[in-house]
Amino acid sequence: MIPQEIIRRKRDGDELAAADISSFIAALAAGQLSEGQIGAFAMAVWFKGMSRAEIVALTLAMADSGDRLQWADIDRPIADKHSTGGVGDNVSLMLAPIAAACGLAVPMISGRGLGHTGGTLDKLESIPGYLITPDADLFHKVVKEAGCAIIGQTGTLAPADGRLYAVRDVTATVDSIPLITASILSKKLAAGLETLVLDVKVGNGAFMADRGQAEILAQSLVEVANGAGVKTSALITDMNQPLADSAGNAVEMRNCLDFLAGRKRDTRLDIVVFAFAAEMLVKSGIAASPDEAEGMARRALSSGKAAEVFARMVSMLGGPADLIENPDRYLVRAPVEKPVPAARSGWLAACDARGVGVSVIDLGGGRRHPAARIDHRVGFSELLPLGTRVNAGEPIALVHAADEAAAERAAAALAMHYRITEDRPELTPVIAGLI
Repeated sequence: MIPQEIIRRKRDGDELAAADISSFIAALAAGQLSEGQIGAFAMAVWFKGMSRAEIVALTLAMADSGDRLQWADIDRPIADKHSTGGVGDNVSLMLAPIAAACGLAVPMISGRGLGHTGGTLDKLESIPGYLITPDADLFHKVVKEAGCAIIGQTGTLAPADGRLYAVRDVTATVDSIPLITASILSKKLAAGLETLVLDVKVGNGAFMADRGQAEILAQSLVEVANGAGVKTSALITDMNQPLADSAGNAVEMRNCLDFLAGRKRDTRLDIVVFAFAAEMLVKSGIAASPDEAEGMARRALSSGKAAEVFARMVSMLGGPADLIENPDRYLVRAPVEKPVPAARSGWLAACDARGVGVSVIDLGGGRRHPAARIDHRVGFSELLPLGTRVNAGEPIALVHAADEAAAERAAAALAMHYRITEDRPELTPVIAGLI
């Protein structure tokens, strides 16, 4: 295999053979390629694209670059869900235990915050003692005995993706549909999944702001995953406002605990959680129809079974066993909590969701550089949904900040991220489509 020949052929628009792609990725994983060669390959793909067969070959090669998890001793369908990232999106934290309570095994390998979007791992790290990088044996044990485990990616799982992504990040090739597809799916294939449901976000708070681009990405992910042997579907969901009424780390974890304990219902988050639970259960053959599946999921939640699954997962991974019952004992609050007053009377008509996510980072709840430490306490809670009628001066949210000055800045910024109109707005459905 001569790397520059593979790069040249892709640069010229040729379709690469699966064997060539496999050889190139194997050399990448082994450290035999220079960053220049990796960057040139990524740029050639960015400009010339890839056929479905090429993307499948790239995904499989990246999945095979490290360990593949095995679940032969677990007599349940192996399923997972992945989101392309949003603001106030803590769906995974509730969905995994609900799905597990209904009979699925969910080995969920999640990530940290990326850009303005929040990360599931950062939220879990607000739980004292929770181990986000257990060894393979403990991960397997938790999935088998609790039904689900939400952890971070290990260095042995699809390592080629890590090196390729690092180069893409500094060569302006992150937003390539073939490379996004292979990056997401290689880790899911390596996790040994049988079924997968994807949450492709669209809107001003998503990486894909355009509906057409979101559909192209969703179609690519679904076709490639199915082509690689994992039964997959995708829901396109709205991200023109925070999904939950909280945005931050500990505040979103508290939102999750309230949801699982039955202390919170009837939100946009509720719609998305049960839509994904239904899709996972139908896709895995546990339920025959979406209506049957949603009924199963709602019973798992209302009966307390899903909360029990979550509690067991947390306890087995080093966290407190009574976290759901006593969140105030373990989730540290920010020292300053300040309401954000509505600037005028009227209807909450629009939101800059990306701006809300950036404001969380400004409070210290996200990273400006990879090595930055996160303040898990900070963020926003009690965010009112669009379509709410407010009077001037009434709170539209609550800021959680490290000090008074930061709270003042965040409150002023958040108020600017919402538009209030005299007329009641027409709202976008939270579920925009199914692929």
